[in-house]
Amino acid sequence: MSNSTPVTQSDSEWRAILSPEQFRILRQKGTEAAHTGKYDKHKADGVYSCAGCGTPLYKSTTKFNSGCGWPAFFDAIPGAVNRHEDSTFGMVRTEITCAACGGHLGHVFKGEGFATPTDERHCVNSVSLNFADEGKQK
Repeated sequence: MSNSTPVTQSDSEWRAILSPEQFRILRQKGTEAAHTGKYDKHKADGVYSCAGCGTPLYKSTTKFNSGCGWPAFFDAIPGAVNRHEDSTFGMVRTEITCAACGGHLGHVFKGEGFATPTDERHCVNSVSLNFADEGKQK
């Protein structure tokens, strides 16, 4: 479903295409429990896409093991992810959302000292993602 036109749907339309857990996380800005997501320790060559609209978000070459309990990436595919200030829970964080459909992905943290080119950690909910092996991509 990846295209340049933003994906806009009503909550009832999203509920019809997403599982209850996907809706809670992607549309209501929820978080899955640490160390429970299927992509936390996932290692394969390919692309991680938005579970809501199919837009490619992250390449496996940017994924790293941060030990945080969620999939971690040091950079997104250019233009695929938007950043927003999130001041919930008494702290200021940077929320990341799918640029195409606005689905909540997680948060990005800077300056944690990981040996990555960007010194950023995109902490992403597995539920927000789908994965396509390198050999199965179009």
